[in-house]
Amino acid sequence: QVQLHESGGGLAQSGGSLRLSCASTGRTYNSYGTGWFRQAPEKEREFVAAISWDGAVYYSDSAKGRFAISRNNDRTMVDLQMNSLEPEDTGVYYCAVGQEVYRRTSSTYYYWGQGTQVTVSS
Repeated sequence: QVQLHESGGGLAQSGGSLRLSCASTGRTYNSYGTGWFRQAPEKEREFVAAISWDGAVYYSDSAKGRFAISRNNDRTMVDLQMNSLEPEDTGVYYCAVGQEVYRRTSSTYYYWGQGTQVTVSS
């Protein structure tokens, strides 16, 4: 079992930055990757960014160039640095652990955190 806990959410102004962290405890799967997803009110959950087991990174079109995902060496922490935030980035951000993260879909993830709220004001 893997337990995930997100932190770092909050309120930011348009153009500002936030850094989200995802702490992983429990079993470590070296072949798994970690992804970030978000869900805005009345919208479906959508892919934001992911880092695979071998360190390859993937971004959604909206995140590319503004967000950066990184991981520590022992794979217990994955961060999402979000810059140039826009009101459209508002939502609950979830981290998740799974396989085939290059597919950018929630269906390949096995473990999910509870989420952290990000609100960007204009």
